Amino acid sequence: MGHGHLELPYDVTMPDVMKKYLLVTKPGIILGNLISAAGGFLLASKGRIDLFLLLSTLTGISLVVASSCVLNNCIDRKPDRKMRRTHNRILARRLMPLKSAIFYAAFLGVTGIALLWAATNPVSLALVLFGFIIYVVVYSLFVKRRTIYGALIGSLAGAVPPVAGYCAVTNDFNSEALILLLIFSLWQMPHCYAIAIFRLEDYTAARIPVLPVKRGILAAKKHIVGYILAFMAAAMMLTFFGYTGYRYLMAETILGMVWLCMACSGFRASDDGLWAKKLIAFSILTIIILSVMMSIDYAVPIYTAQI
Repeated sequence: MGHGHLELPYDVTMPDVMKKYLLVTKPGIILGNLISAAGGFLLASKGRIDLFLLLSTLTGISLVVASSCVLNNCIDRKPDRKMRRTHNRILARRLMPLKSAIFYAAFLGVTGIALLWAATNPVSLALVLFGFIIYVVVYSLFVKRRTIYGALIGSLAGAVPPVAGYCAVTNDFNSEALILLLIFSLWQMPHCYAIAIFRLEDYTAARIPVLPVKRGILAAKKHIVGYILAFMAAAMMLTFFGYTGYRYLMAETILGMVWLCMACSGFRASDDGLWAKKLIAFSILTIIILSVMMSIDYAVPIYTAQI
């Protein structure tokens, strides 16, 4: 599945170069993190939105996420060539020099960190740096190819943007921020396991020890159901602790139940790949809607009001 060495043509046009530099940042992942970061920011804002802070926070987080994605592409360029899903990535195809990619990642990261340092606060910045280290160093360099718990560790990095967005407003990692961290960490587990089932042959070929490869698809399906239940419980805590309203709770409950029913249907699915693909799509829809609902259905904590 690997490709031969591909050189950039001398007559390559500027739009082609720009496209490569865009694609190597994984723009789909950046967009997803933007949505969740905005959700956390707007939840904390409670309707009092500082537009400059919002734009600065989202831009800074996006730049650091882009930097981490470029470095992840650098680290994974060889196994990426063995996977159908990733073999066309820019660095896997050698369409960009490795040194250029590393320099580009450094530029993005330093720019994003400088912006967050100037516009937000130490708590938000520390969270973004924590997420960067977890994703690039701990996950990409070490645990991804060594243990079935790689996804669990990597999920912490994926949960950082909404929490960093929240803390950009509050300058405080409180119980609400902790609940956000739980929600977004737990959401990623069934999502990642569904991807691993859908791309089982890829992960097997690349020798990445994800749960379905090491313990089988049935074990992965059981874990998916368990993590969806845990995700639902964590998401409900925002309302039970008085941080969001009942419209959010209703949306979360409906989405969670549909997601759970879809997951349970996997035990009698005749085509695991098709089932996993549908589950992946619905999980993305779930977290987008949830991010929107927590942005618009915020509430003053009821316990504060009672005290």
